Amino acid sequence: MEPQFDESDGELIRRFVNALWVEEGLSENTQKAYCSDLSLFAAWLTRTHKKTLWQVGASEIEGYLALKFRQKASERTSARLLSSLRKFYLFAAREGSVEKDPTVSIEAPRIGRPLPKTLTEKDVEALLEAPNTDEPLGCRDRVMLEILYATGLRVSELVGLTLGQLNLRQGVVRVVGKGSKDRLVPIGEEAEDWMNRYLARARPAILRGRRSDDVFVTDRGSGMTRQAFWYIIKRYALLAGIRKPLSPHTLRHAFATHLLNHGADLRVVQLLLGHSDLSSTQIYTHVAQERLKDLHARCHPRG
Repeated sequence: MEPQFDESDGELIRRFVNALWVEEGLSENTQKAYCSDLSLFAAWLTRTHKKTLWQVGASEIEGYLALKFRQKASERTSARLLSSLRKFYLFAAREGSVEKDPTVSIEAPRIGRPLPKTLTEKDVEALLEAPNTDEPLGCRDRVMLEILYATGLRVSELVGLTLGQLNLRQGVVRVVGKGSKDRLVPIGEEAEDWMNRYLARARPAILRGRRSDDVFVTDRGSGMTRQAFWYIIKRYALLAGIRKPLSPHTLRHAFATHLLNHGADLRVVQLLLGHSDLSSTQIYTHVAQERLKDLHARCHPRG
């Protein structure tokens, strides 16, 4: 059943989401999440306070957050909800729909970001060695794993790569990330070598005369999907004897962690991962801190 609220609230929510789509290039899923959060809040306001979104003060928002707490919503869910409301009221104040932002005085719940699960460098080596590269599909799988680990791409960015995004002469790929933002990512000599082998022999053997702009293709001649690649990763993890929970995102975490372990700057890792905000990359600061403590212990006279 659709939440019931004032029609003018619905119009304000639509204008807000459209504005964010134009300004930030939000994905469809993110737009739906904002709509859901705001629609449920608007319906609660109508039902319990007979108020619209532009008649709200801090007390109503705090009351709604308290309700969610009593309903056992997690701190992370509450923080996301407050973030949605803050963005919405910043927009509403900017366009004059409300006189002042009612979220200004409300503190977000303090939550700890979970540390990403990652692989050791030995684990990664075993995973990369698992495919049978004498077979065209095995060669393709090896290249996908090599590129994922060498670049830290999101899995959607990896499976969406087209031939036009490759520049093997310069050793980079042009990635279209979140918000349709482009970035150039170096792929390294090892991954570049495997990519050249794949493009020269394995890919034509898989396509069997069919044409495709996708870099990574299936035996049917279509582009690789996220779901199919997820199953590929799981299969090779078993072959490599890796018993840790594993997904394509795990290799992205390994990419970042191993870079930091070998001395990379956090801001460089931010650019390579395509994070628009450094705070998204700071979940890896524990890696840098552990490396610094180890360096201090080994090298300082009183370490």
